[in-house]
Amino acid sequence: MKILLSFLAAASMGFSTTASATPDEQALTQLLNDFLAGASVNDVAAHERFWDDDLVYTSSSGLRFGKADILEGMESEEAAVADEPEVVYSAEDIRIRQYGDTAVVAFRLLGSVQDGSATLLQYYNTGTFVKRDGEWRAVAWQATVIPKAE
Repeated sequence: MKILLSFLAAASMGFSTTASATPDEQALTQLLNDFLAGASVNDVAAHERFWDDDLVYTSSSGLRFGKADILEGMESEEAAVADEPEVVYSAEDIRIRQYGDTAVVAFRLLGSVQDGSATLLQYYNTGTFVKRDGEWRAVAWQATVIPKAE
């Protein structure tokens, strides 16, 4: 009973019973930043490395697709975006929770014009990663548009 009361008291004060340090936080943050740099220049290899073959991606428009669909879409998109401004992607407010060989990475994605003059889009993204053979890969992804302020 004392253990239960101690746990409830700690929980009510906002303390966690799990370790606050995330062992692979630096590696996951680097993986995310490397991926976003690659995605900014439509680097297929960055997508190949980041997404797991079993990926389930839920877009902000409610569509679901996998890694093969992303890679196929990149090929058909190359010609279509030639006249659009180049967008650079970055992450802010990165939050990582690790559970052994599984991790949840949540962050705010910004898409800005390459010269930094304007932010074109903002999304909340949440990815679930699994570590296999020493490499983290995204197995699930959820994107949510952040509405522009009025």
